[in-house]
Amino acid sequence: MEHESFEDEKVAKILNEQFVSIKVDREERPDIDQIYMGVCQAMTGQGGWPLTIVMTPEKGPFFAGTYFPKDRKYGRAGLLDLLPRISEIWNHERSKAKEIAANIESDLNRVQSQHSHVDPEKGVLEKAYEDYKQKFDERFGGFGQAPKFPSPHNLLFLLRHYELTQESKALHMVTTTLKSMYAGGIWDHIGFGFARYSTDDQWLVPHFEKMLYDNAMLAHAYLEAYQITGEPLFRQVCRQLFEYIEREMTSDEGGFYSAQDADSEGVEGKFYVFSPSEIEGIIGNRSQADKFCSHFNITMQGNFEEGSIPNLLHTERSEWMLTPEGKGAGETSYSQMEMEREKVFAYRNQRVHPHKDDKILTSWNALMIGALAKGARILGEDHWLQLAMDALHFIYAKLVREDGRLLARYRDGEAKHLAYLDDYVFLAASELELHDTTHDFSHAQQAMHWMREAKRLFYDEEHGGFFFYGSDGEVLLTRPKEIYDGALPSGNSMAYYVLEKLSLMTGNEEWTELAKTQIHAFYKQVQEYPSGYAQFLMGLQLHVYPTQEIVIAASSYEEAKPFLSLVDKVYLPQSVTILRTEKNRDLVAEACPYTADQTPKDNRTTAYFCESFACQQPMVDEQEFLAWITNRHI
Repeated sequence: MEHESFEDEKVAKILNEQFVSIKVDREERPDIDQIYMGVCQAMTGQGGWPLTIVMTPEKGPFFAGTYFPKDRKYGRAGLLDLLPRISEIWNHERSKAKEIAANIESDLNRVQSQHSHVDPEKGVLEKAYEDYKQKFDERFGGFGQAPKFPSPHNLLFLLRHYELTQESKALHMVTTTLKSMYAGGIWDHIGFGFARYSTDDQWLVPHFEKMLYDNAMLAHAYLEAYQITGEPLFRQVCRQLFEYIEREMTSDEGGFYSAQDADSEGVEGKFYVFSPSEIEGIIGNRSQADKFCSHFNITMQGNFEEGSIPNLLHTERSEWMLTPEGKGAGETSYSQMEMEREKVFAYRNQRVHPHKDDKILTSWNALMIGALAKGARILGEDHWLQLAMDALHFIYAKLVREDGRLLARYRDGEAKHLAYLDDYVFLAASELELHDTTHDFSHAQQAMHWMREAKRLFYDEEHGGFFFYGSDGEVLLTRPKEIYDGALPSGNSMAYYVLEKLSLMTGNEEWTELAKTQIHAFYKQVQEYPSGYAQFLMGLQLHVYPTQEIVIAASSYEEAKPFLSLVDKVYLPQSVTILRTEKNRDLVAEACPYTADQTPKDNRTTAYFCESFACQQPMVDEQEFLAWITNRHI
């Protein structure tokens, strides 16, 4: 609409004479986007972007829609017809417009106050699983029809469901989807990283925009799937994905950029496609070029507008790995195909690059910090932990005001906008991941700090749940509470998950009771369509299934490392692991009172394995401990 309509003189003249036009960056102001997207859905039954809202001077919306062409087409009214009509209504039927606005505001506020006191049961988790099974694409993975979005939180729920129920279909749906996404063009086979979504059902032709949050959440999914299956391909994807993040999306100051555009030189996908003649010119050997093109399905006919998107959809599964099994992408023992990929990457790097959105958003950075921390733990890459810590230090240095208030966005030296619920709870979740990786209890303390701040700023004391923007924020039409998981988890879903984790870790009623209020606020809504709330369901899994607390008591971190490394080998979604040393014992005992008496036995590192705070016989033998957590963790 920007180029088609807003830069058109006729449209601009009407807008300037009869309206006050405001353009909103929905990533800078997700609060405004969320409120008025809800308005659009309430008024039209659907939403989407670009979002078009007409409101009164008091911010009351009385007209909503998405895309409107300049002139009538595609069965849609054109702005040149629509805008004068809206202006006429405002000038001659103003009371009608204000009545519509008042009714919409009333409806939105009524939705925020709905809650129930139903105790959750496993049935809602089974219902979600059955829904995923019904929507699953057996051939290409993913759920539903095109366009297909990665929605990694759905996969993370299914991995946990597999672990808890041993339903093999749950794992099958995840691994099929992860492999199919990697094989398709949604994965950048030359420079790595995932695009935003696929326009077709086989993940071939993406919308080429790359988002930080998609890659962060997908890293979580591939890492957990690797931990369960040991599939080398999943490890390779994680290594390459983090290589892309460090190379393309990391600022000199340590924060992570938001996105890369889909187009370059005004053409979507131009940066990413190739022709066979180009490949031959790059590689310099006809035979090797033919093999490269055959491997990545680069043909004369092409599969996109100006060439071929490299993909592996017609390549033998045994040939997908470009590096020898067990080798990392950073090592020197490359296959011939990998060396040629590097040549093609170097050539592509000379092209005009897609525009990079260099906003650094607290919430999206938190997701990537958590992914890097998890990767460091599962794959043993200390460098990824350093990247995570650099980004965390950047947030604390640049995006926390002197009074402790978190901010949402940093760009060109300027931190701006009071942080939203997502920023607080995603940051708390990332601190828990850092705790699990470093076993430094200060990260758990920071997670608790951010959740207490979230309660202070966002919590609805009357009805439960968290509002999207803070009590100290700009007064808008309404204060929404988002629970539905879209492209990334909602703030309330993540808040609930973090609260259940903190309750499990500490046994503290502060977190247990707050988690219960999340259930009361949203469970009725989740029951109606559970597969739309995957992150919330992961919290419910912690609530309704058995959980474990693992405490490693040792004189020091170094003494505990052999036991801690064993924990990292096992997929333990229902467990928390706490390191108690001579140095931190009082700190840990204050937050987690049940650890007070869990001391090293006979001056040896001792593992305590507890279920719902009822502890088994302490263990000092590493192999006994490994056997115990392997056999008893579900």
